[in-house]
Amino acid sequence: MPKAGKRGPNTPRAQQNLPNSATIAEIFQRFEAANPHPEGELAYINPFTLLVAVVLSAQATDTGVNKATRALFASADSPEKMLALGEDKVRAMIQTIGLFRAKARNVIALSERLLKDFNGEVPRTRDALETLPGVGRKTANVVLNIAFGVPVIAVDTHVFRVSNRIPLAPGKTPLEVETGLEKIIPDAYKRHAHHWLILHGRYICKALRPECPRCLISDLCQWPDKRA
Repeated sequence: MPKAGKRGPNTPRAQQNLPNSATIAEIFQRFEAANPHPEGELAYINPFTLLVAVVLSAQATDTGVNKATRALFASADSPEKMLALGEDKVRAMIQTIGLFRAKARNVIALSERLLKDFNGEVPRTRDALETLPGVGRKTANVVLNIAFGVPVIAVDTHVFRVSNRIPLAPGKTPLEVETGLEKIIPDAYKRHAHHWLILHGRYICKALRPECPRCLISDLCQWPDKRA
């Protein structure tokens, strides 16, 4: 039997000290009121360049990726142009980004795959996206959400931390958090939910020095280590 306050597979949410549906709705209503149209911070031109930017963003900051892709996307905003540019030039243009050698290979390989299997178009399903080199579930979800408006949740380190802290949908893995959030977030807020949680984690609910006094949901948060 799970201990009091701990989450067990058959434990009702009320017994897990998790917020009820009204509180969850209030949390996202406040996020929406403060930022009705949140946007990702990666710069892109079209679904292809968004896909490339997200692949490049693994273990890198959005700011660093944007600096590197400014010239890259000016030269290559399609799979055809990326292949024409070639791996050596791509590698040189993104060398300020971590893991740039492997990422350059992936960018070229995914461009080849898009042309071979998808007529040069970015696919609109998670399963198809995950067949592309360098694309995992989180990357696929980001592309689906931003490029095509699919109400999926992309769980990065910020979403994972915030969801476990508040808590919203605690989990030991990103997939557990993702599926938990999809179950509890009202449909009206799912389209932008991962953006709100990312931005909240990036600028307010930070890993080391969370700015709890500035938090617009502080009164609804149950994190025991909240800063006064």
